[in-house]
Amino acid sequence: MNTEYLKQNGVDLDKALELFGDINTYNDTIKEFVKTMPENLENLKKYKEVSDMQNYGIYAHSIKSDSKYFGFTKLSEMALGHEMAGKNNNMYFVTEHFEEFKSEIEKDLNIARKYLGQDVVEESKEVIKSDISILVVDDSDVIKKFIESIFNNKYNVITAKDGVEAINIINTDQSIKKILLDLNMPNFNGLQVLEYFKQNNLFDRLDVTVITGIGSEEVLNKAKEYPIDGIILKPFNEKNIRNAVEGV
Repeated sequence: MNTEYLKQNGVDLDKALELFGDINTYNDTIKEFVKTMPENLENLKKYKEVSDMQNYGIYAHSIKSDSKYFGFTKLSEMALGHEMAGKNNNMYFVTEHFEEFKSEIEKDLNIARKYLGQDVVEESKEVIKSDISILVVDDSDVIKKFIESIFNNKYNVITAKDGVEAINIINTDQSIKKILLDLNMPNFNGLQVLEYFKQNNLFDRLDVTVITGIGSEEVLNKAKEYPIDGIILKPFNEKNIRNAVEGV
């Protein structure tokens, strides 16, 4: 239990001891931090995936408080941002910044583990599968960024703002296996894209899932006339998109 090791790794030990009073109390209590933080992280992942921002914010608040107590200042500041995103139901911020938040949690956990003489745990990394590409066709930059953030480096995510751009990409990139297609777009809408796929036999090599905010039964029934995998209505969550892409 080398306190200089903590300070060298950015832990504000002096601030932490203002709360705990002495190093012995700090040492006894940080063991609980190491024990409970992995479960808190798993709960964050769970609630992020289903876009339960209320419960996500509760666990982010817990991490913020605990990390502040033990002098992990950077983690505490990051947790505050995620807590506020949870309170504001901002799932887009959470998804975009989750990996860096997770990495900081795992880094500080390993600092605490090493300080206590425990084995460190390697940070989990997504498997890179660059030969698999997903095309997201949507005129909303927010939606495209959200889906990109879900998969990070697991898949190669390509985006298009309308049907014209999507068709140009499809005709030049043979790595695309899955398409998430909006219906309401300028220039060339989703139904027109589906008709183009039908006329050019592209459904033989492409799996298409419609993602749309259109609630019209007439339009949705028209989309169902094509051999698509399914329809996801907006607003959707991370679990919906993962299931659509990964075939669950």
